[in-house]
Amino acid sequence: MPDTNDGQLCERLSASTISGPQTLLFAASTGIIVTNLFAPQTLVGLIGPSLGASAASVGLVAMATLLGYAAGLFFLVPMADLAENRALILRMLLTAALAAGVAAFAPTIASLLIVLFVLGAACSAIQILVPIAASMAPPGEAGRVIGDVMSGLMIGILLARPLASLVADAWGWRAFYGLSAGALVLLAGVLAFTLPRRRPEAKSTYGALIASLFGLLRDEPVLRRRALTAALVMAAFSLFWTAVALRLAAPPFSLGQRGIALFALVGAGGAVVTPLFGRAGDQGWTRSATIFCHLVLIGAMALAAWAGAFQSGASWQPLVLMGASAVLLDIGVTGDQTLGRRAVNLLQPQARGRLNGLFVGIFFIGGAIGSLLAGVAWSWGGWPAVCAIGAAFGLVALLVDWTGGPE
Repeated sequence: MPDTNDGQLCERLSASTISGPQTLLFAASTGIIVTNLFAPQTLVGLIGPSLGASAASVGLVAMATLLGYAAGLFFLVPMADLAENRALILRMLLTAALAAGVAAFAPTIASLLIVLFVLGAACSAIQILVPIAASMAPPGEAGRVIGDVMSGLMIGILLARPLASLVADAWGWRAFYGLSAGALVLLAGVLAFTLPRRRPEAKSTYGALIASLFGLLRDEPVLRRRALTAALVMAAFSLFWTAVALRLAAPPFSLGQRGIALFALVGAGGAVVTPLFGRAGDQGWTRSATIFCHLVLIGAMALAAWAGAFQSGASWQPLVLMGASAVLLDIGVTGDQTLGRRAVNLLQPQARGRLNGLFVGIFFIGGAIGSLLAGVAWSWGGWPAVCAIGAAFGLVALLVDWTGGPE
C-alpha cells in the first residue's frame, strides 16, 4: 500500500505495491503522451513553410505545446488532489486526442498554435500518472519507481523527434498528429480498464488548491531549487533540439528529414541512465549527482559548438561529435529531472499533485523559453550563439547547486 500519510488522503489502490507490469504500463503511457510535446521541435522546418511562418518565428510552434503543458500543470494537475484521478486522466487524454486530430487539419499558423496549446495542456495528465506510481512504491523505493517510470517518459521525449521526422518524411507533418490522435484514444481505452482508482479526501475547493500553490512554493526551498535548475536544463535541452535540425540541414551535414530522424534516435541513448539517477537519490547522493549532471550539460554544449564549427570536408567526424554531444546533453537533463522529481515527491504526500504541477510547470516554462530562443539565437548568431546560450543555462544551474543548502 502507499505510505501512511498517503493512505489517509486517498482510497486504497487496487494493488498493495506497484508491480513490474504496472510500472511498465505507467512508463509506456507517459512515453506515448509526451511525444506530442517535443515532436514540433523536429517538424518546425516543415510546418513553418507550409503555413507561411518566418524562420525567426518557427520557435513559436515548438513553444506552443510546452507553454500549454505548463498551463495544464498549474491549473489542471492540482485537481489530482481534489478529483478521482482515473476519471480525470481519461478526460484529459480524450481532450488531447481531439486536439491532435484538429491539429492535423489546421489551416493557418495562428489556428495551429491555439490547438497545440490545448494539446499541451491536456498532455499534463502525465503528471497525474507519475504521483500515482510514486504513491504505490514500497517504502524507501520511491526513487527506483520514479526512475523506472521516468525512463519511459524520457524515451518518449527522445523518440518523439525521430518518430515525427520519419512520419513527416513519409506522409507529411499533418499525418503525425492524425496518428497521435489515434494512439491517445487507444491509450485511454487501455487505462480505463487497468488504472487503479485514487480518490483524494480533499476538504478544499479548486480555488483554494490553486491559491495554495504560492504557499507551497514559498514554504519549500527544495521545490524552489530543484524547479529552478530543472527549468534551466530544460531550456538548454529545448534550445539544442529545436535548433539542431536547422544546423544538420546545412553543410557539412546536409541531412534530410530521415537523416535528422536517425540523429535524434541516437540521442535517445541517454535515457538508459535514468533509473541509475533514481537509485543514486535513494542512496543520498542527490546533490553530488545533480552537480555532475550540470557539468555534463556544459560539456555537451561545448562539444556541440566544436562539432558545428566544421563547414566543409567529410561529414562523419562532426556528425559523430554532434551525436556524442546529444547523448551527453540527454544524460545531464534526464539525471536532473529524475533527481529533482524524486526530491519533490518526498516533500508532502498530501500535496503530490500540486507539488508535481509546480515542479514540472516551472521547468516546462524553461523549455518553452529555450524553444523560443532557438529561432532568435539562430537568426542572430547561428549555431555558436545557440551553444553559448545553452552553456550559460548550465552554468547558472551549477551556480544554484553550489549556493544551495543540503536536500
